[in-house]
Amino acid sequence: MNSKVKMIVAIAGAVVVSAAAAGGAVWWFMPKPAAAAGAENKKAEAEKPKEGKPLKYVTLEKVIVMLRRDADGADTHYLSTDLVLSTEASKEKETKENLPLLRSLAVSTLSTYTMADASKMTVKEYAENLNKAFDENYEESHTEKPFVQVMIGKLIIE
Repeated sequence: MNSKVKMIVAIAGAVVVSAAAAGGAVWWFMPKPAAAAGAENKKAEAEKPKEGKPLKYVTLEKVIVMLRRDADGADTHYLSTDLVLSTEASKEKETKENLPLLRSLAVSTLSTYTMADASKMTVKEYAENLNKAFDENYEESHTEKPFVQVMIGKLIIE
């Protein structure tokens, strides 16, 4: 009898240790809501204007590019978009003065796509690619970007 009790206690102990290890693993690998919310808050803070200033919106209309042809494609395809730039009220004039540069950068970025590439992308991906191109240009020229971000107001692929 004594050996049966020892065996039951040993099995119960192994079950408890295994359950604790499994619970610990689940807790360790589970996403932490506080950390994720903190990362999202930091990203949102970076995109907000400084000192809580209200945003103004400047439009860059009718950016039209001819998409590159596919290797076997004979048809011509176009992409047309209206961009919306969010900026601080104090930098609105500077943003408007930069519109010709921004149009040129948008055209050079968007004209690299083929119809197949363009049709697979989401509006968010277009905005991210344009923001990246604008950030790189302002970083190369060592000047401050006069707007917070670019958004897509309208997108037509034909």
